[in-house]
Amino acid sequence: EVLLASRLDAQQRVERRDPVDLLPLAIEEAARVGASVQGDDAATAVMVEGDERLLRRALRNLLENARRYGGNEVSVTLEHRARGVEIQVCDRGPGVPADQRERIFEPFYRLPGHAEQAGGVGLGLSLVKQIAQRHGGSVGCEARDGGGSCFVLLLPAS
Repeated sequence: EVLLASRLDAQQRVERRDPVDLLPLAIEEAARVGASVQGDDAATAVMVEGDERLLRRALRNLLENARRYGGNEVSVTLEHRARGVEIQVCDRGPGVPADQRERIFEPFYRLPGHAEQAGGVGLGLSLVKQIAQRHGGSVGCEARDGGGSCFVLLLPAS
């Protein structure tokens, strides 16, 4: 992850832009961690242009974090929005305090108390942010109704 972070630091945008269908990618990655996948009615194909390897890494990092910190109930939702494609990775864990929701995307930052509980060095969410930005998108963290967190990855549609 350190090498990938260094490579992404040197790029403003992804060099490789291929059509990527996010639905099968999400189904495959969700299966790795036992997460459910939902899509809107138009989600037979959820197309973006980008680097499939990097988009897979971003989704994998979000799913692995949700599984590690968010308990057993992890879901992925893909929806078409006016601004592009929205991917939500939601869990039912303790949530992220409002004042920490931006900081968790900083390199090497970890929530207080989490360093002792789980592995990792605090690069996963930073990589997700870099990958999103290099694709012209964004990522954020929101509180989930009923408890937990939702990480929202927004990418321009192709």
